[in-house]
Amino acid sequence: MNEHQDMSQLIAPLLKADEYSQLALWNDMVDQGLDYKSIAVVLEAFPVEQRVRLWRNLSIESHVSVLTEMRAAARMSILNALSETELKLTLKRLDNLALLEWADSLPDEIVNEAMRLLSREELELYDRAIEYNDQHIGHWVEQKVFTLPFGISVRRAKVLLDTYQFDTPKYVYLINRTKQFKGLVLYSDIVRATDNTLLKGLKRGQVTTLDAHQSLADAVDAIEHSDYPVVPVLGSDSKLIGHVDWRFALSTQREQYEARLMAGTGLDENDDLFAPILKGTKKRGLWLGINLLTAILASITIGLFEDVITQVVALAVLMPIVASMGGIAGSQTLTLMIRGMALNQVTAGNRWALLRNELGIGSINGVIWSVIIGGLAGLWFSSLMIGCTIALAILVNMATAAFFGVTIPILLHKLKLDPALAGSVILTTMTDVIGFFAFLGTASLVML
Repeated sequence: MNEHQDMSQLIAPLLKADEYSQLALWNDMVDQGLDYKSIAVVLEAFPVEQRVRLWRNLSIESHVSVLTEMRAAARMSILNALSETELKLTLKRLDNLALLEWADSLPDEIVNEAMRLLSREELELYDRAIEYNDQHIGHWVEQKVFTLPFGISVRRAKVLLDTYQFDTPKYVYLINRTKQFKGLVLYSDIVRATDNTLLKGLKRGQVTTLDAHQSLADAVDAIEHSDYPVVPVLGSDSKLIGHVDWRFALSTQREQYEARLMAGTGLDENDDLFAPILKGTKKRGLWLGINLLTAILASITIGLFEDVITQVVALAVLMPIVASMGGIAGSQTLTLMIRGMALNQVTAGNRWALLRNELGIGSINGVIWSVIIGGLAGLWFSSLMIGCTIALAILVNMATAAFFGVTIPILLHKLKLDPALAGSVILTTMTDVIGFFAFLGTASLVML
């Protein structure tokens, strides 16, 4: 049973229950060991009033962790419903990582209040993190890691580890007096080693590291190819500032996927399922307006050939086929390009090769499907001319769809725009306009 099925089985009985039964059922679910992420997913499935009530019924210790796992808009819906006292108690439980996660979606006055309530240690960690851009891994690094001097003995290391007020570590980082990274040691190796063994003799080889100014994509890639589920992150002069782990990589990948998925419709991965009606209307309305402009452009193109459409009704019947074939062909190329650009596989050196390759695929598919569709259309309307006209339009549209599928994301990237956000709209407009123009333009020449 997959995660989504599990969540639906948790959410459905809660939605059906009355208020008293709902709270009792909710407590049972949480007591059975529901993790913070699952709790957040369940809460996001409820209207705001019920969401706040269920969140308040959680233990105080879990409040911040659950809110951190929630999408920004859903988190704000709960924070906005809290009294001033409740809000302060919640903010007081924030650590530096949670505040970093929340900061972009919080009003400045709440961020300032949260910073005022942070302990001195957490505030120092937060200040170090915001020295880096939020697109750099140094901004998100976990700074609370186990470190030991690399030149000491195992006996001394065991004494120092006993003084840590944390759980037993799996990995220990070795540093020198200036906090420069010198290696990684497994805690289990320290425990098994003889007391006189030096730590530097236990360090593991081939440890992948990241520069704090590297991108989040670099961090995900580094963890994927690392021999260990953690990757040390180094600041200036190779000083260890912390690490990122596989959980961070998975979370980042999920957020990036959701961002691209939602961006295609003008939404944000942090949007709430139960967003306020007026706010949701305004945000979606802007995107609908943009799509209206592109639809008008396609309609104007069709309007140029009104005479031929009225005389040959078959053309109106066949136009959606032209648009659909060009749209799907272009979308395939666009998706491939966006993935390649996200993985940094598309460079100035291979763009022309990619274009030639996609034009080849588009042209061959264009020939094959133009023959098939042209033949079917000719038989359907008993007209060789109609069959040839739509065949030519399909061929032109699929070839140009491949061309624009490659060039549009490259151009948008140069303009510092997200290809996933605007690419599909521009591509659809281009394939519609060119497809209709090729189809109706050819028809006007040979049929009138």
